[in-house]
Amino acid sequence: MSIQASAPDAATTAVIEAEDAHVAHNYHPLPVVISRGEGAWVTDIEGKRYLDLLSAYSALNFGHGHPALLATAREQLDRLTLTSRAYHNDMLGPFAAALAELAGKDLVLPMNTGAEAVETAIKVARAWGYRVKGIPADAAQIVVANGNFHGRTTTIVGFSDDPTARSGFGPFAPGFVSVPYGDAAAIEAALTPETAAVLVEPIQGEAGVIIPPEGYLRAIREICTRHGVLFIADEIQSGLCRVGTTFACDREDVVPDMYVLGKALGGGIVPLSAVVADRDVLGVIRPGEHGSTFGGNPLAAAIGLRVVEMLSSGEFQQRGTALGEHLAAKLGDLVGHGVTSVRIAGLWAGIDIDPAVGTGREIAERLLARGVLAKDTHGQTLRIAPPLVVRATELDWAVEQLRVVLAA
Repeated sequence: MSIQASAPDAATTAVIEAEDAHVAHNYHPLPVVISRGEGAWVTDIEGKRYLDLLSAYSALNFGHGHPALLATAREQLDRLTLTSRAYHNDMLGPFAAALAELAGKDLVLPMNTGAEAVETAIKVARAWGYRVKGIPADAAQIVVANGNFHGRTTTIVGFSDDPTARSGFGPFAPGFVSVPYGDAAAIEAALTPETAAVLVEPIQGEAGVIIPPEGYLRAIREICTRHGVLFIADEIQSGLCRVGTTFACDREDVVPDMYVLGKALGGGIVPLSAVVADRDVLGVIRPGEHGSTFGGNPLAAAIGLRVVEMLSSGEFQQRGTALGEHLAAKLGDLVGHGVTSVRIAGLWAGIDIDPAVGTGREIAERLLARGVLAKDTHGQTLRIAPPLVVRATELDWAVEQLRVVLAA
């Protein structure tokens, strides 16, 4: 018996065709049209329910429509949504103070998207290199890792080695040196007097949840400190309890010079990102040198403040750890049965599918037919990142659906 993804029905097909006709084809979505969401579940326009194992690439760490976050958003919508940074607003200060305390830093520079936050970190690192370290003008370098995914702006794709992201979009900005991921010695070998920063993901998400060797982050911290180089951790996907700790760097008791945050920071309601660092780093930015009309808007700040308050309780760290251990045991049983390997940290897993049973996309489509939403990456890898509000029984059911489609 083989399991095939069911064909979309008429209403779903009509919506997809309308979207295809008027939306640029920069994504290749699964053939499902979502209309409602609650907790770890979503419902399509035909009334079919699906367990969401993607969480909008970790932007929905707290699930769909978390009551506390919706209440905060509704209250703020009735008061004030936008001022621009031309004026102060009464939510930005409290949000920044809470986020800085959560990260153990002094200052927050708020933006909107993850890519904006990475671009911000690059500008800050270069300014710090010139104004503090004394690097000659326009000579600053930043060391990055192969397999990285930090966003899709032209600067960022210029130091990507993913041909889909990079090809056809040059010329690219200079100033980046790429080394193998997980190799701290390669980072140190790449450093020069003109190196301002090292930018890495503590765990690479888009690459397939690639977890570096134990001690990698500690080695980067030591190398950067010894050479007078900033350590920038892109925690846009890995941060805010996705891996069972507040930040993925916490897994090695490491504190970077800059955290780059996004996705879950906006509670799955608004785009919200931030760079968080101490005053001796973020203090190099002067008025007029960087900004965003929507960055730090009161609606996003209010929601971000509520997110930080929720994270401060410790509940989601505990859930991410306990449920992650539960999920790891269940997924481990699939290795050798249609799965070649599993990489997991907290509630974030990369599952390598045996080519004999299908591609990652084909498995995702078969799971869709059985009421489970997941997404493929790099051909054979299935990524899952369930909301932190998911139940253990729901994870068990989802793994059973994966077992069935792999066996078929």
